[in-house]
Amino acid sequence: MEIIDITQELFSCNVYPGDRKPSFERVKQLPEDNYQLTDFSLSSHNGTHIDAPLHFIAEGQAVDELDLSTFYGPCLVAEQLDAAAIAAAYCHEGRLLLKGKLEITPAIAQSVAQSKLRLLGVESQSVGPVDAPMEVHRILLGAGIVLLEGLDLSQALPGNYTLSAFPMKLGGCEGAPVRAVLIR
Repeated sequence: MEIIDITQELFSCNVYPGDRKPSFERVKQLPEDNYQLTDFSLSSHNGTHIDAPLHFIAEGQAVDELDLSTFYGPCLVAEQLDAAAIAAAYCHEGRLLLKGKLEITPAIAQSVAQSKLRLLGVESQSVGPVDAPMEVHRILLGAGIVLLEGLDLSQALPGNYTLSAFPMKLGGCEGAPVRAVLIR
């Protein structure tokens, strides 16, 4: 069995323009305090994270309301978003991870929304264009597609895997950090 970590390291991660970088402070240190303790601060959209529908849909589900089966099971890693990749994702219970710097436009998002994918993952910090991500998010999240953003697929070849990418249980939040791995 091979396990590939596809998660960005949180404190050195890429950050969406305008978001605060995550930070930490050691409040207790070994050996002087006899134990170590760290406080940290971050956005729910730092590093590798999921977007729940509530991120852009007023009546959408929060992170803690999502079906956990969405985050574990067969998935496809593909280098392009086309009809073949979407069709192949059906054999992977509707989980598709896109490797590379692919920009999803509103027109592409419309066709993906009709596909009934369950989860769409990308390497960028936002599934939509950096200068105008809102429309793409509304289309995909409105169709019930959970977004997994900020992946690091540099060590993953295109192909079939098992995805494990459970979000932290943050009650009422629109997004959450994730520790994502691919298993082959």
